[in-house]
Amino acid sequence: MQDATTVEWIGAKYRGVEPLLNERSRRRWAATEAQSLGWGGITAVSKAIGLTRKTIHAGLRELKAEAADGAAAVRSDCIRRSGAGRKTVTQQQPRLTAVLNGLVEPTARGDPRSPLRWTCLSTSRLATTLGRQGFKVGARKVSALLKQSGYSLQGNRKKREGASHLDRNAQFEYINTTASRFLRRRQPVISVDTKKKELVGNFKNAGREWRPAGQPEEVLVHDFPDPKMRKAIPYGVYDLGRNEGWVSVGIDHDTARFAAATIKRWWIKMGKRRYPKAKELLITADCGGSNSSRTRLWKVALREMADDLRLRLSVCHFPPGTSKWNKIEHRMFCHITRNWRGRPLTSYAAIVQLIGHTTTKTGLRIRSELDDGKYPTREIVTPEQLARVRLRPASFHGEWNYTIVPSGQ
Repeated sequence: MQDATTVEWIGAKYRGVEPLLNERSRRRWAATEAQSLGWGGITAVSKAIGLTRKTIHAGLRELKAEAADGAAAVRSDCIRRSGAGRKTVTQQQPRLTAVLNGLVEPTARGDPRSPLRWTCLSTSRLATTLGRQGFKVGARKVSALLKQSGYSLQGNRKKREGASHLDRNAQFEYINTTASRFLRRRQPVISVDTKKKELVGNFKNAGREWRPAGQPEEVLVHDFPDPKMRKAIPYGVYDLGRNEGWVSVGIDHDTARFAAATIKRWWIKMGKRRYPKAKELLITADCGGSNSSRTRLWKVALREMADDLRLRLSVCHFPPGTSKWNKIEHRMFCHITRNWRGRPLTSYAAIVQLIGHTTTKTGLRIRSELDDGKYPTREIVTPEQLARVRLRPASFHGEWNYTIVPSGQ
């Protein structure tokens, strides 16, 4: 048995030559040292340099085989003999990739027979399911196999618009032609819509912002609304001709009267100054929501606004299921969301300030105010109120395109 001094001496020698050794020369060097030490040499070398006894024995066998072949034996540049080394997981378990793909594909296609049809396809869950079927594989290897098979982590993408109306494209062309005609005559064209309702309070807000490392802003662990503070309802008006916007932050309900009140406030605070000679206004809006083409209160509220402002109000609605094409969505609302990402919307004042400070390189400017008015739901519109609306439908899809004329014109 070799003593501790011998082990240290072998370790010192090894550290001197280690940078020059590869896998094969390392085990042969260890085998040569073990031979020179005699009995107990294998154990001493194993302790000194960290190679296993099995590896040193392999080196001894190689030395014996080489001696038996003679000095004229042809030397190869291969470090390992052909077929040596640990087999890959897929070599040891040839059906693994096929079974893994079988778990993922039917689930993606909605196959109700898949065992993971109603679960999240995480790598750990896939590894567990494969383990139950007799395979030995971990979550990291599952991730690598999925990437090799052409899979990647992906979110949902809003692409499907449902059933398309026969006159979908024709309506887009009508809106574009009408808007261009208004802008050429220097008449205002606006896009309107309601942004997503926002929780008000110290709640988590999606996204991230730069802060000192390890010091994230702390928010509540739950998203239960504060009964004393309702959700904020941002209703926006985007001026297509001037790249400007207005947002009223409501605190009551998103109704047609709230929508009309926001448009009216925009005209009084911004629009009238920008278009002092305007006689008419074009409003482009979605086909649903508070400004729905089928909502009678929307038309009544517009009639009252037309009388107050002495403006002819022309309205063009986008076809059903095409709200993402509304200009306000990708010219104003997306920038507001980006501006307040990662910040808790702690109060109505904070929401108004964050909206008002939203800008872009293309010159977008937005003004915002809190609207604390009351807008009750389920307001009944009488036949008499509807009859007073001087509505002139367009010849092309009058339910989508119409003009409301103020009284006396």
